[in-house]
Amino acid sequence: MPAPAYPTDLTLYIDGEWVAAGDRATHAVIDPASGATLADLPLATTDDLDRALAAAEIGFREWRATDVNVRSAKLRKVASLLRERAADIAPLLTMEQGKPVKEAIGEVAGAAALFDWFAEEARRSYGRALVRPEGQRAIVLQQPIGPVAAFSPWNFPHFLMARKLAPALAAGCSIICKPPEETPACTSALMRCVADAGIPGNVAQLVFGVPAEVSSHLIASPIIRKVSFTGSVPVGKHLMKLAADNVTRTTMELGGHAPVLVFDDCDLDRTLDIIVPQKFRNAGQVCVSPTRFYVQSGIYDRFVEEFTARTEKLSVGSGMDEATQMGPLANGRRPEAVGALIEDARANGARVATGGERFSPNGGNGGFFFQPTVLADVPLKAKIMSDEPFGPVALMRPFETFDEAVEQANRLPYGLAAFAFTESLRQANRLGDAIEAGMVGINTVGISSVDSPFGGVKQSGYGSEDGIEGLQAYMVTKAVHQA
Repeated sequence: MPAPAYPTDLTLYIDGEWVAAGDRATHAVIDPASGATLADLPLATTDDLDRALAAAEIGFREWRATDVNVRSAKLRKVASLLRERAADIAPLLTMEQGKPVKEAIGEVAGAAALFDWFAEEARRSYGRALVRPEGQRAIVLQQPIGPVAAFSPWNFPHFLMARKLAPALAAGCSIICKPPEETPACTSALMRCVADAGIPGNVAQLVFGVPAEVSSHLIASPIIRKVSFTGSVPVGKHLMKLAADNVTRTTMELGGHAPVLVFDDCDLDRTLDIIVPQKFRNAGQVCVSPTRFYVQSGIYDRFVEEFTARTEKLSVGSGMDEATQMGPLANGRRPEAVGALIEDARANGARVATGGERFSPNGGNGGFFFQPTVLADVPLKAKIMSDEPFGPVALMRPFETFDEAVEQANRLPYGLAAFAFTESLRQANRLGDAIEAGMVGINTVGISSVDSPFGGVKQSGYGSEDGIEGLQAYMVTKAVHQA
């Protein structure tokens, strides 16, 4: 697919105005497939953030009073515009982030599905009446929490911004979105759909900037009543500390290091058909990516061999090429970080079954490409068994018993997602109970859907997105008693 022209007039969106760079500092947006600069992005100043906060305060009062059927219709319109514009938005996402364009189209479709779901869920935010003696009333209300500051990452920039925008708007909140500076065009395209759907400019706003400066300024403001963050554990912990000063409510979707338990009674070919593409989707840069493969000893050697053979057949290249199955890593930091973890694993005795190196397709020197990698017999002392690689690396270890597998799955302080493959119903039921994770997929990797809660336990965060829980995250509960 030929790449469309990348927009060179990137902007902020504050109080209904698309704000150009002017004399603001800028950030270079890089194409991960070539390393070339695509455009310069303006970064918000303190005055810009204060203007956005003031607008959000006014916008909240107006939006919460807007009839829920009107809000619902506007969210439906956003979904419709996203579908109409998907073919234009997806290449922007690929140019900025690197994923194959067919995956980018799926990401835009997922964002549209979120707006459709919450357009309907907004009308189902019911309270309840309590039983009281005659002449008395007691009711429980669900009300929007207030202006929101939302921070989303670069791995699924379009979808994850929508995951915060849609429920906040459905609940009746105003929201200031701070998506990643690496991917401004696709997230701006999402905000244009929001604006073109008739959602007021003081209700939904878009800012970019130095992450630490933007987050500290927004979270410190008493105007902000809710913080939603998706990203790394260290950054999440830092934002929680900032939010504590104003006792601001937070939802934290943090990192993981997903275990995959493969039992010897599984349908091996089907398991491989499911799990290999999922491992290398988005070059492994997925918070729920299957990463630590614990395989029962009776099928371990065959599993490693066949997993490796399928991995070696993957087509790696520019995401704009329709034949590409895996694109580059998203930024220049990732190849070095992934490579360092692999070298440590090698030094500790892991066997490289395939991959393990940075490279450039077609013999070139540009881009942030890394070979799809399989490491076998990885010792627990290797850093990569405890530190999420967030890249195209599958880690293999054998196990003997059910209890051993569960112990390894639960060994780390993270608990976002986990997967297991077995044909035993009893074993599947036990795994669903025993594994410490917010989401467990048994004989499937389909653990994310608009009507199902998405979130982790332990240091993978708290609170849920999507489903009815996703709307409740932007509501407060009030009891009203009348005698």
